[in-house]
Amino acid sequence: MLSLRVVFVLVCAGLLVLGCNNSSGGSQSAGETDRVVPTPQHTLTKDQTHNRFSASIDPVLTVASGAVVEVYTEEASDGQLTPASTPEDVRNLDFSPIHPLTGPVYVEGAEVGDVLAVTLHQIEIGEYGWSAVVPGFGFLADEFPDPYLKTFTFEDGDTYATFANGIRIPLEPFPGVMGVAPDTDSLLSTIPPRQNGGNMDDPHLVAGTTVYFPVLVPGALFSIGDTHAAQGLGEVCGTAIEAPMRVIYEVNVIKNKPYLKEPQYETDDYYAVTGFATTIDEATKKATRYMIDYLEAERGLSRTDAYVLASLAGDLHIAEVVDVPHMLVTMHVAKSLFED
Repeated sequence: MLSLRVVFVLVCAGLLVLGCNNSSGGSQSAGETDRVVPTPQHTLTKDQTHNRFSASIDPVLTVASGAVVEVYTEEASDGQLTPASTPEDVRNLDFSPIHPLTGPVYVEGAEVGDVLAVTLHQIEIGEYGWSAVVPGFGFLADEFPDPYLKTFTFEDGDTYATFANGIRIPLEPFPGVMGVAPDTDSLLSTIPPRQNGGNMDDPHLVAGTTVYFPVLVPGALFSIGDTHAAQGLGEVCGTAIEAPMRVIYEVNVIKNKPYLKEPQYETDDYYAVTGFATTIDEATKKATRYMIDYLEAERGLSRTDAYVLASLAGDLHIAEVVDVPHMLVTMHVAKSLFED
């Protein structure tokens, strides 16, 4: 498997009361591991963005396999919501610029049928974030029809956000959207997750994780954005703590992994697969099949043994339920199961 050179940096979280419905944050020091963050060879700004998935979108950067890229991302509303915003701004939110994605990045040598490995080395939160209930959006949209907004401001070294008096949320930043281009010239919405990745909203995809994407078009055309400072599994109200960020990632082209049909990922501790579908049941079946495929191909198990091992030691998670029409389910298997 691809070795990881990564750092898990939690740079986080809220201060200041900014008026009605705003929240503050703590100022504990963020912890770091002793892993080395490689020096970026390329930089992309938050102005070098798009908000559709398509093979027809021209790359803003071309890199070699093994390149380390520094990117700046805008938060999900593309600047429409700020610490000065009100719930009325949520009501009037324009969805057309939603999910500005930094990229695409063309990776030399990435051919259709390959896998693009994206290692997240470092993730730093910007100066503010927000969470909202958007009318008509969310898992219980019919029960919560009114707009709601909570904003946060961040300082270096913060590790939690204060949601309310006596409620602190640990901040674990991650990109809500990562993906390669699909094999179509159509301009697809970024809202649902798909085979190419996209809006997976999986809070496990923090610094220290390597994410694997099936390459569907030459050069892969990788993009990243919709960065979240904190989110629970499911993202049930439809938003996380949406925040601009700085991300350092590394791209590597991998050959000969034909079993990998949809995104998968790993950390030092576990390997995980993802499955998307219009229902939780079907997404769960896909994730289970993909874990069986992995255990067959990489761990040498028979298909039946892999099925039973997935039952005994595989952990299913609902990553998100709000990105219609698709939901995302993952399955994790601990690496400690295997003697190597």
